[in-house]
Amino acid sequence: MTRLKQRFQRLLEPADIRIGGHRPWDVQIHDDRLFARILATGTLGLGEAFMDGWWTCDAVDQMIHHAIRGGIGDRFGSPTDVARVVHARAMNLQRGKRAWEVGQQHYDLGNDLYEAMLDPRMIYSCGYWAAADDLAQAQTDKLALIARKLQIEPGMRVLDIGCGWGGTAQYLATEHGCTVIGVTVSVEQALLARERCAGLPVEIRTQDYRDIDEGFDRVVSVGMFEHVGHRNHVTFFEVVRRCLRSPDDLALLHTIGRLNSSVRLDPWISKYIFPNSLLPSVTQIGRAAEGKMVMEDWHTFGPDYDRTLMAWHANVKKAWGELGGAYDERFRRMWYFYLLVSAGSFRARANQLWQVVFSRDGIDASYRLPGIR
Repeated sequence: MTRLKQRFQRLLEPADIRIGGHRPWDVQIHDDRLFARILATGTLGLGEAFMDGWWTCDAVDQMIHHAIRGGIGDRFGSPTDVARVVHARAMNLQRGKRAWEVGQQHYDLGNDLYEAMLDPRMIYSCGYWAAADDLAQAQTDKLALIARKLQIEPGMRVLDIGCGWGGTAQYLATEHGCTVIGVTVSVEQALLARERCAGLPVEIRTQDYRDIDEGFDRVVSVGMFEHVGHRNHVTFFEVVRRCLRSPDDLALLHTIGRLNSSVRLDPWISKYIFPNSLLPSVTQIGRAAEGKMVMEDWHTFGPDYDRTLMAWHANVKKAWGELGGAYDERFRRMWYFYLLVSAGSFRARANQLWQVVFSRDGIDASYRLPGIR
């Protein structure tokens, strides 16, 4: 074993991960250049080396869970990470044309990929597994939970910020008799969402949320706030406030969150999956909403995202034979890495999932979730 390899083995010891071990979370090295690559480029190099086949692991999700719980995640930084943080602090990475980049790079990848991966409603966010046995039920239960929290009634006009492929809008229109305006920065999402919502009181727009200035009874945003960025959090809540008609109107924010206030997203995720994105903290959300909205309820169920991601991975793996012609082997490894690393992060509780309910100016009575005293 080379000296550099020995150094990395010692680094992995607190997480009980072995190089060349036989447990699912142990790593197998296929190119010894890996160690120098990680030293030079940190987690970016780690992810790219996996895409290139330089290392493998039978259960990447378990390996990441062990790594985070073992406290070794921060040891894989690189000098370039400091420059990225400085850049993120100085620049508004989610403004103008940049706001559309995540749609072009990630959500426009191919509707066939997402149709194979997601549930029949094509909901690309954490399911709610409290009483669900499968992905489809978990996503339906999540939508039902949102409707309950928003106290949805027939005839309401609802704004869906980050509407995806129209699953939430379709549900609110068909199950609750709402009129829905959905906005997305993905052209491919919008095209398919319009097809799936045809004949319903649903309008799907390709539009930046900052350009919305209309009246609504309710606002919902599911899995979009991660793309807003810390420099625009205040603007987001200003938009939500101006769009709510009455003082007691409600908004629900469903977002992935992080434990600390930071402007840094993992460089591999930022480069290959979600460009210009940022996971918010409790503090960042609270400060941005202060003076603009009244927080009525905060619900966390991050472990449910672990189960959701593993279900997505199983779906993609099962369907890959039919998808492989459109996506090469390096893409497959990239996509698997994304899903499994994310699952491990939620399992280790490094990532969180929050649903936060706000009213515009405060409701008259105590906020009660229907069915729960």
